[in-house]
Amino acid sequence: MSILKNGVSKVRNELFGQTIATICGMAVIIIVVSIVAFITCKGLSTFLVNKVSPFEFLFSSAWDPELPPNDGGPKMGAFVFIYGSLLISSIALLFSVPMSTGTAVFISEIAPKWGHMILQPVIELFVGIPSVVYGWEGLNVIVPFVRNIFGGYGMSVLAGGIVLSIMMFPTITSVMVDSLKAIPPYLNEASYAMGATRWQTIWNVLLPAARPGMFTGVILGLARGMGEALAVQMVIGNMPGKIPTSVLDPTHTMTSIITMDMGNTVMGTLPNNALWTIAFLLLLISFICILIIRHIGKGRVY
Repeated sequence: MSILKNGVSKVRNELFGQTIATICGMAVIIIVVSIVAFITCKGLSTFLVNKVSPFEFLFSSAWDPELPPNDGGPKMGAFVFIYGSLLISSIALLFSVPMSTGTAVFISEIAPKWGHMILQPVIELFVGIPSVVYGWEGLNVIVPFVRNIFGGYGMSVLAGGIVLSIMMFPTITSVMVDSLKAIPPYLNEASYAMGATRWQTIWNVLLPAARPGMFTGVILGLARGMGEALAVQMVIGNMPGKIPTSVLDPTHTMTSIITMDMGNTVMGTLPNNALWTIAFLLLLISFICILIIRHIGKGRVY
């Protein structure tokens, strides 16, 4: 009889756990779908409700949603923000990818055991540092450095790229380290058995084998950079309406214009809808990054 009761109790516990897990999973799906649907609906309002041309929105640099009709009417050109985000993210990748690659190779293949135990946790700690700390350090260290060494105002595309590269560095490095550690040991052993040196093994065997995972880290870092707002906003100067012609020029990004203007607009108006459209573009970029990561993941050779 006790055996029967224990069996019934186990079935109940299993059914309860399965129900809770299913409810949590469904809740996550509903939340994600709701967010995507809401941002999509609000983002498309600029084109469907306010009748703004998508071509003008994407490729014009004139941004003044509240300009009265007597002065030509609202100007809805988000190209400056899109260009600024892409430019700063590209500069950040230019700095962070080589540094992350070298650090990941050192941690996984060169550093002794104490290096693994110290370096990787320290790098992962950087992920937990608040964005405002990075922005404050950039404002007090990087901006004066850029101004004194290269000239200009200091608040610039270059300063934003440097700050963003530091923020992207731990994410990219962590994924690269995991990718290198996931390589089967027999690839190393086979390379050494053929008479290859350690550097030849790293360059010709390990890096090509880990390339899909390392590219995944780069894409994750890019997605992290495109969505960063506060830290970058503090060091780029935030000058709308002017396309930067030099890395020393100030600029604006998609996230910075949203954080600066969203609280000053009325829900449902053209300026508010335009900001939601920029948020919708950021959502599309995130989806593209996810699709790229899934495609790269299919190319693993181990």
